[in-house]
Parts: sequence; structure tokens; C-alpha cells
Amino acid sequence: MDAESLPYALDLVAGGGAGLSAEKRAALRASLLLLRRDYRFERVRFWGRIQGIRGPYYIAEGLGADRAGPRSRLYSLNCVEWSLLPPATEEMITQTAGLKGRFQGDPSYEYEPTEKKGEENERIYEEEGGSMIKEEIRLVAMIDQIDKAVGIVPRGAFVKTPLGPVHENRNFEGLSLTEAKKLNSYFHFTEPVNLKNRTLLEKADLDPSIDFLDSLEHDIPKGSWSIQLERGGSLVVLKSLLWPGLTFYHVPMTKQYGYIYLGTGEKNIDLPFML
Repeated sequence: MDAESLPYALDLVAGGGAGLSAEKRAALRASLLLLRRDYRFERVRFWGRIQGIRGPYYIAEGLGADRAGPRSRLYSLNCVEWSLLPPATEEMITQTAGLKGRFQGDPSYEYEPTEKKGEENERIYEEEGGSMIKEEIRLVAMIDQIDKAVGIVPRGAFVKTPLGPVHENRNFEGLSLTEAKKLNSYFHFTEPVNLKNRTLLEKADLDPSIDFLDSLEHDIPKGSWSIQLERGGSLVVLKSLLWPGLTFYHVPMTKQYGYIYLGTGEKNIDLPFML
């Protein structure tokens, strides 16, 4: 959610029962604009909130000229003071893969590493002296995992230039109501996986400038997205059932869209058995 339209956007997704207090909204509105100035971001977005046992983490994203390029992420415990998070790496994701349960809400909290398997891993573990895993590292990996799994945009909202960079499509005027009710009108805003496996015949009908991402219709398990029409059909809301707390909104025939995560950072691993 863009910092400029944050109050309006939060009202649109409030139908799901999640939201922020008026105090937190005001603090976010002011502090995010200061973040953009201090860090010289082209745009700042409020990514969401991960609720811990002792308190929540508020997450913001800073974007550069290339919208699909690396993003700077920051977290705050009070919506006023922000700390920059390190970029997510494969090592971080591997280290935290076995950690389960709720976040504590304390960035300095340390987790014991999961059980090491194999002689090589055991040797490395002993050499490092059994280093602990900080919750800040787990937070980085979790944000990256959620964003790659359920961070979505409408089809046509972004355009890929022949040289590679991705920019906002100035000609995008929103999806029609008919298109907005279809899963194939929404894309994962991350490196495509399924697109590379398509045949040339399947790619023939695609526009390479806007169809360069994976659509939601091929998500596994099928049925992991809920599409709802609200406010008399003037608002389309998508909710992820795989990552409860992720809500996406789009006002058809306008440029207004965005998503927010308000959850505990826990994946619904039982979803395949619930469908």
C-alpha cells in the first residue's frame, strides 16, 4: 500500500475484520513520508504487520526506479522509529526453514538451530560454535517468503521494457469488472516459474511486455484464493487462504490497487485437506 493513499486503502480492506487503530494510521502516514525523504526512495509502501507474542512488527518497503528490482525493507515496533533489514539470502531462508511457531516480537530474541543432519552439517555447526538464529533473520526470511508466494498485482499494471527494467504502466486504467473476477487477471509480482515451462504455442497469445509474470490461476493448491465483490460490486477483494492475513484490493476501472499482510506469519499447511 502506497504511503500517500494509506488511510483510504486501509478502509477498503477493513471489510475482512483486520485493520489498524487511528493512532497507528496517523503515525504511519507521517513516518513513511519521512522514510522516503531520508532514504531517498522513489516510493514507499506499507507492506503489513506481523503479530508477535510480545508485540507486532510493522513492515515498510522502499522502491527504486526498477519496480521488479531489489527492495529495501524496514521494520518498526511503534510505527515511528524504523530499522533497515538486510536483504534476504538463500542462507537465511535455509537457516530459518525449520523454525515453527509464533514470532516473539523481540528482534534480539534467539532461536536454537534446528537439528543438523549429516556429518558435513554437524562439522560446520561445531566450527561455528552452535551459533543461534536471531529473530530479525527469521523476520527477513518470512517477509521474503510471503511476498514471493502471495504478493500480487493486476495484469497490465506493470510493463517490461525491451532492456529489462520493469516500470509502472502509465496507460493502465484498471481491470474491467468482468476481468477483475478472474484469477488469470492477477500476477505474482516476483520472478516467474510457470511461465518458463509453457510451450511456444501457449506463449503465442501472450503480450511479452505485460504477460511476463505467473498468473494466479496455476497456483497450487487450486482454491487457495478467495475472490469477493464488495460495496455493490465497486470493489474486488482477494484473500489468500494459504497465508491467512494477506488481502489484496482493486477498484475496477481505476488505478487503485494494493495488498497488505496482517497476520502472524504462519502458513496454513492444512489447506489441501480443507478444500
